[in-house]
Amino acid sequence: MNQTEEIIIVGSGPAGLTAALYSARANLSPLLIEGIPAGGQLMLTTMVENWPGYRDGIMGPELIETLRAQAERFGSRTVMGQVQRFDLSETPYIVETSDMRYEARALIISTGASARLLGLPSERVLMGHGVSTCATCDGYFFKEKPIAVVGGGDSAMEEALFLTKFASRVTVVHRRDTLRASKIMQDKALAHARITFEWSSIVEDIRDADQGMVTGVVVRNTKTNVAKELSVDGVFVAIGHTPNTDLLVGQLDLDDHGYIRTRSGTRTSQLGVFACGDVQDPVYRQAVTAAGSGCMAAIDAERYLEGLPMDATGKGAEVRSAD
Repeated sequence: MNQTEEIIIVGSGPAGLTAALYSARANLSPLLIEGIPAGGQLMLTTMVENWPGYRDGIMGPELIETLRAQAERFGSRTVMGQVQRFDLSETPYIVETSDMRYEARALIISTGASARLLGLPSERVLMGHGVSTCATCDGYFFKEKPIAVVGGGDSAMEEALFLTKFASRVTVVHRRDTLRASKIMQDKALAHARITFEWSSIVEDIRDADQGMVTGVVVRNTKTNVAKELSVDGVFVAIGHTPNTDLLVGQLDLDDHGYIRTRSGTRTSQLGVFACGDVQDPVYRQAVTAAGSGCMAAIDAERYLEGLPMDATGKGAEVRSAD
């Protein structure tokens, strides 16, 4: 079964939902395909205290639900499902889920990026309850508390240095005996009085999942095979992010890390396809910046559709080639 849409948005985090809101207010009746799981990384966050307008903060899932309801109020339609295939070779573009084949004259990709995790059962249980992948989002909750940062690249050093503004002590756990971070980031971290290092070590467990809070981490030295427990109140996993672009390889211009390259706002290498949020942003990765780019993508898509030749139905006529 086919269904042709003026605009389809793929992804239901802050970027996708803001794009849906602006597209709906432009009377484009957007169709938003949520993805599984729906809501993006905010669904793994407890309290969001840096979203403008919420003085006392708002729970991550509640914020997502509020954004969804606001978009639907203006005519956005939401369907559950996981996209399994894109065909961007010509318009209308094809988006397929397990049980539906959609066609779209304009497409907004907001599939986000997934934080790489350690793969520990306790990590999943304690995510948002002492385990985090975003120091900027959650560092404030750890004032004068000891925490651990896992990783050895630039991102990990940036997280560790930022967290020294709040934590009483930051312990960096790194599986190698040297850092992968740039020289300037290494020098800053190694010289900081509040940062210590557990070299050649891996995290084997995070305590205490049954209490619903972090009380420590078990680390094992890979050279001596000796394990010990560090008393910490928080664990920040900083081993990188993976943009959710597997289905777009060979169809859109991606950078060396798999992020969608955008230009002149949110335009991609394919005419009529736009990208917003973490899927095209390896730098900021904040809910508010994602929402801002979602607004930009909706406006870019609206202007693109207005510039199309008009067919007999009043809809935008198909364009067979892209610049």
